Amino acid sequence: MEHVPPPAEELALLDRELARLDARRSQLLMRRAWLLSALGSPVAPSAAPPAPPFAAPPGHPAAPAGPPRSAQNVLLALGGLLLTVAAVAFTLVSWGDMGIAGRSAVLAVVTVAALATPAVLLRRGLASTAESLAALAAVLMVLDAYALHRVAVPEADGRGFAAVAAAVLAALWAAYGLLLDRLRLPLPLAVVSAQLPLLLWAWSAGAGATTFGWALLLTAASDCAIALWGRGVAVRVTACVGGWATGLLGLLVALAQSVSADGVQAASAPGALLLVGAAVAVFGAWRAPSAQAVAGGLVAGLCGVAAVGGVLRAGVTWDWSVPVYLLCGVVLLAAVRTPLPRPVAQGLAWASAAVTAGAVPAALPAVGMSLIGTVTQLVRVWSGVPDGGVRGALAAEGPAWSPLVSAPVVLLAVAGLLGAVHRFWERVLRAAGPVLSPGPGWRAAAGAGAVALGWAGLTALPAVLGWSYAAAVTVQLALAAGVFAVAVRGLRGGPGAVGATALVCGLLGAAGAGMLSLATEASTYTAFTVLLVVFGTAAVVLGGAAASAARALPPLPAVRAAHAVRMSQLVKAVPACGAVVCATVLARAVGESLGLAGYRAAPVMLVVPAVTVLLGGRLRSRPPALPVELSGGVAGVLAVGMAVPDLPFLALVLALCGVLAAGTAVRPERRPVAGPLAMVLFVLAAWLRLSASGVSVPEAYTLPVTVPALAVGVLRRRRDPQASSWTAYGAGLAATLVPSLFTAWADPHWLRPLLLGVAALVITLAGTRLRLQALLLLGGAVLALDALHELAPYVVQVVGVLPRWLPPALAGVLLLVVGATYEQRLRDARRLKEVLGRMR
Repeated sequence: MEHVPPPAEELALLDRELARLDARRSQLLMRRAWLLSALGSPVAPSAAPPAPPFAAPPGHPAAPAGPPRSAQNVLLALGGLLLTVAAVAFTLVSWGDMGIAGRSAVLAVVTVAALATPAVLLRRGLASTAESLAALAAVLMVLDAYALHRVAVPEADGRGFAAVAAAVLAALWAAYGLLLDRLRLPLPLAVVSAQLPLLLWAWSAGAGATTFGWALLLTAASDCAIALWGRGVAVRVTACVGGWATGLLGLLVALAQSVSADGVQAASAPGALLLVGAAVAVFGAWRAPSAQAVAGGLVAGLCGVAAVGGVLRAGVTWDWSVPVYLLCGVVLLAAVRTPLPRPVAQGLAWASAAVTAGAVPAALPAVGMSLIGTVTQLVRVWSGVPDGGVRGALAAEGPAWSPLVSAPVVLLAVAGLLGAVHRFWERVLRAAGPVLSPGPGWRAAAGAGAVALGWAGLTALPAVLGWSYAAAVTVQLALAAGVFAVAVRGLRGGPGAVGATALVCGLLGAAGAGMLSLATEASTYTAFTVLLVVFGTAAVVLGGAAASAARALPPLPAVRAAHAVRMSQLVKAVPACGAVVCATVLARAVGESLGLAGYRAAPVMLVVPAVTVLLGGRLRSRPPALPVELSGGVAGVLAVGMAVPDLPFLALVLALCGVLAAGTAVRPERRPVAGPLAMVLFVLAAWLRLSASGVSVPEAYTLPVTVPALAVGVLRRRRDPQASSWTAYGAGLAATLVPSLFTAWADPHWLRPLLLGVAALVITLAGTRLRLQALLLLGGAVLALDALHELAPYVVQVVGVLPRWLPPALAGVLLLVVGATYEQRLRDARRLKEVLGRMR
C-alpha cells in the first residue's frame, strides 16, 4: 500500500500547519505584551521570543489572537473624541439652561474627575485609557477658561484674557505632567500653550512690529531652554519645532524692519533684535546635536550680518547696500577662528558663503545688459558712433544704470576673494581645515569662480561708468585677449575647470566685443582683426600644448582616457573655429566696403573656405582639421545663400564650391564625403547655368558632358571593379537626366517625354542586368516621374468621374491588404534592401 500522500495534498497539509503555528505565536506575543504592560515594564526586550515548538493538535483550530494594541488605541481615541465633542456642545449650546452654580458645579466636577481618573488608571496599568482621559481633561480646561471669561469677567479684553489663560494653562499642564510623569501628553501641551502668551499680550496691547519680534524671539529663547533641558523626547521635539518656528518668524520681522529702515537710528532697534537672535541661536547651537548646531550657526551668522549690515546700510545710499552686506559677510569669516564648537563654526562659515553668494545675483543684471545690449548693433551695422557713448551702443539710457553702479565692485570683490582662496590654498587648508575640511574640488571651483566673476565685473565696468564708445571697445578687446591668455595657461596641461571657464568667458567676451564693434567700419575691422589674431594664437599654442599633454598623460582606464582625448580635441578646436568665424566676418566686411551687392560679394566669402581647405590639407589628421573645415563649410553655405537672388552668380558660387570640394576630395580621408559633394555641386551649377541662360534644349549642353563622363566611369570600373557605380556613372547620368526631366514636365508635346522615358527604361534595364545601383535607381526614378507626368491628366479625369467615397474606400482596402500581409511585405522590403545593397 502507498501511505505517502500526493504532493498537492501534502503541500496543503503543510500550509495548514504553518498557519496554526503563526496564529499560536501571535497569541503568545500579545499575551506577553499585556503582561509587560501590567507589570509596568518601560521597555520590552528588543528580540522577540522564538516561535513555540508545538502547535494545536490536528483538527483543533488555534484560539484566535487577542485584539492588537492599535485597535485598542483607535477605540480609546474615538471615545475621547466623542466625549470632547459632547463637552464642547454642552458648553456652547446648553450652557444657558443652567444657573451659575449649576454650570460651575458641572464643569468643576467633570474637569476634576477627568484630571483625577488617569492617576487611578495608571496604577491599574491602563496607560492608553489614562492618555485618552488626560486629553479630554485638557480640552475641558480650555472650556473652563472660556466659561470663566463668559461668566466671571465678561468685560475683560478677550485677547488679554487669552494671554493670561494660555500662561495659566501652560503652568497647570506642566505641573500635571510632572506629577503624573507616565502621561505623555500634558508636557507637550504645556509647551504648545507656552507659545501663545507673549504673542497674545503683544496683540492685545496693540504693539508694533518690533514688539512682536521681541515677543517671538523671547518665546523662541524659552523654547530653546526647554529643548535643551526639558524632560522627554516629545517635550524636546515640540520645543525645538516651536523654537524654530517662532524664532525664524521673529527674525524675519526684524529683517524686514532693518531693510526698510531709512536711518541709522531706525535700524538700531531691529539690529539689536537680530543680534539677540544671533546670541540665542549660538547658545542653542552650542549644546545641540551636530546637524542642528550647523543650522544654528548658519542662522546666527546671517542674523549678525543682517544686524550690522542693516545699520551700516542706513548710512549710505541704497545702491551701495549690497557691498555693505558683502563686507559684513566677509568679516564674518574671522569668527571661524574663535573658540567655538566645530559645527557652530561650520554654520558661521556657511553663513559667510551664503552672503557672498547672495551678493552675486544682485550684480548680474549689469553684466546681462552689457552683453545682451550688444545684439542691438546687428540691426545698426556701420550706423556711426552712437550718441551717449557705450550706453548708446547698448540701447540703454543713463537712469537704467544708476541702480547698478556697485555691480562691478561686488563682482570684483567676490572674484578677488575666490582668487585669494585659489592662490593661497595651502594657507586656507591650514586655517580652515579643522573647521571646514574643504575637499580637493573646492580649489578648482574657487579658481573658476574667480575667473568668471572677474571677467563679468570688468565686462560691466565700461557701461556702468558711462565710458566712451572707443574706450569700451578697446577694453572689451583687451579683456577678451586677457581671458584667452588665462585659458591658454590653464589648458596647456590638459582640460581643467579654470581653463575651461576662461575659455567660455573668452568666447562670450569676444562675441560681445565683436557685435559692439559693428557700429563703425573702422572699429569692425580693428576688432575682428584683433580677435582673429587672438583666436589664431590660442589655437596654435593650445594645439602644440595639448599634443604634448596627451603624450604626458598617465595610464588611464579606457573610458577616462577617451573622455580626456575628446576634451583635448574640443579645447584645440574651439579657438580655431573662432578664428574662422572672425575671418568670415572680415570677408563680408570687405564685400560691403567695396560696395558690392550681396550676391556679388558672395565669391569674396569663398576666400574663407578656400583657406580652410588649405589649412585642412596642412593639418591632415590633427584634431582641429575637421572643425576648421566644417567652419569654412559654413562660410561657403553663407556665400551660397547670399548668391540666391541672382542665378548666374549662384551657379558661379556653386561651381567654385565644387572646386573646393574636389580639392578636399584629393585627400583620402575626406574623399568619401567630399567626392560626392563636389559632383553634386558641379551638376547643380551646370543646371542653374542652363536655367539662367534660358536654354530650352538642355540635352545639347548636357549630352556632351554625359558621354565623356560615362566613358571615364567605364575606364574607372575596369581599373577598379570594386568602385561604386555612383562614383563612376552617377554624375554623368544625372547631368542629363535631371535637366531633361524638369524640361519634360514643362513641355506640352509628347516627343521629349517619350524619348526621356525610353532612355530611362534602357538605363533601368541596364542597371538591373549589370547589377549597378546608380543606373537602376536613377533610371527608375526618372522613368516613374516621367510616366506620372504623362498619366497625370488621365488620372485627374478618372478621379473626377469617380464618386467621392471610392478613393477613401480604396485606401482602406489597401491598408487592410497591407496590414494582413505585413510580415510578408516586411520580408520583401528586407529582400529588396539586400539586393540593392549587393549592387555596386
